[in-house]
Amino acid sequence: MGEKQQVVIRGSMVHIVDDPFLHPAKECLRYEPDGMIVVEDGKIVQSGPAANILKTLPEGTDYETYQDKLIVPGFIDTHIHYVQTDIMGAFGKQLIDWLNTYTFTAEQKFKNPVEGKRVAEFFCDELLRNGTTTALTFCATYPESVDQLFEAATKRNMRMIAGKVMMDRNAPKGLEDTAKGSYEDSKELIKKWHKKGRNLYAITPRFAPTSTPDELEVAGKLWSEHPSTYVHSHLSENVDEIAWVKKLFPERKGYLDVYDHYGLTGKRAVYAHGVHLTEAEMQHCYDTGTAISHCPTSNLFLGSGLFSLEKAKDARRPIEVGLGTDIGAGTSFSMLQTMNEAYKVAQLRKFPLDAIHTFFLATLGSARALDLGDKLGTLEVGKEADFVILDPLATPLLKERMQFVSSIEEQLFVLMTMGDDRSVAATYIAGNKAYERGE
Repeated sequence: MGEKQQVVIRGSMVHIVDDPFLHPAKECLRYEPDGMIVVEDGKIVQSGPAANILKTLPEGTDYETYQDKLIVPGFIDTHIHYVQTDIMGAFGKQLIDWLNTYTFTAEQKFKNPVEGKRVAEFFCDELLRNGTTTALTFCATYPESVDQLFEAATKRNMRMIAGKVMMDRNAPKGLEDTAKGSYEDSKELIKKWHKKGRNLYAITPRFAPTSTPDELEVAGKLWSEHPSTYVHSHLSENVDEIAWVKKLFPERKGYLDVYDHYGLTGKRAVYAHGVHLTEAEMQHCYDTGTAISHCPTSNLFLGSGLFSLEKAKDARRPIEVGLGTDIGAGTSFSMLQTMNEAYKVAQLRKFPLDAIHTFFLATLGSARALDLGDKLGTLEVGKEADFVILDPLATPLLKERMQFVSSIEEQLFVLMTMGDDRSVAATYIAGNKAYERGE
């Protein structure tokens, strides 16, 4: 047997090790001003004060030191559409209009494998440039679009969750599939990609209005046959959308009940938005372990509404909530910017979020929403070594502002409100440097 590949990183370390919505926030924060991480074969084998770890390392061990920077867990994006990268910032009225005008047109180009490969490569690089190490993403209805995304992610050894969109009505004919074809294509893609390397598969009906009852039924069948996969869709994003669902499924009690009826709620079912969930629906999410992806930049951009984070994380029935950029209705790949907007949305709901709560949502909170809390989200021993080097002094304005912070919490808060892709100095995937600013 050959020697294990070892990577050693030194610098200020900060991570959130438990849910601050349920426990005292200060007790959830771990900060080590002079910390060290030792990685072997892609996993963290030592993590803690540098002074302690240095004593255990053989003399002459090489390590990289990040002076005046922060080592944080890799950001985790719980809802994004890689196939919408090229329509970011497109003016639209609200959700349905935006889908019909831009999305359905843009996604048809993914029938062309050359175009799909180009966007998939750019998408993965852009995630890494922004410090995002794992994402749950929609592809298009074409199976090739899934292949192209997983091929790009595999090349970079990223932990990626993705799936073919299932959509057999209320869309352009060139984009629609059939229930039978969607079942067969998805089954083949699960066999090809799920748990191959770091890839995981998500059964992906776009949303209830674009799937017939027959297709939702086969989606539920797929999940019962492959229970370790994910379900990924949209839920209660927009009031007109909710009214449309009611019209299409008059026999159901509500939007979430449509998915529940077809066996599409439970652990590893992740629904984007949930802006207009009722208390009964939130209770059902909690009871079943169904997670919500909060997508503030998208909800603001399309005027969908202000997500009730304070209700979702009610300690009496706390839902697993992660953060999502929701590119392309979302306006930034940066999870720092997404945290910034999440803070503002919460402020408008009279629920101020400090940095500990918000960084939790982007790291361990998102990992738990994806049922990956045992693998990702912190810098603890045993976790996969996906982490980011943040530069608090990345811009002249940040450098000026950081002179006047008095705690790590304040430093994190300034980073999440004033930082962006420029604040990411490096991104590590499984202990290997996958991106470095300026290169």
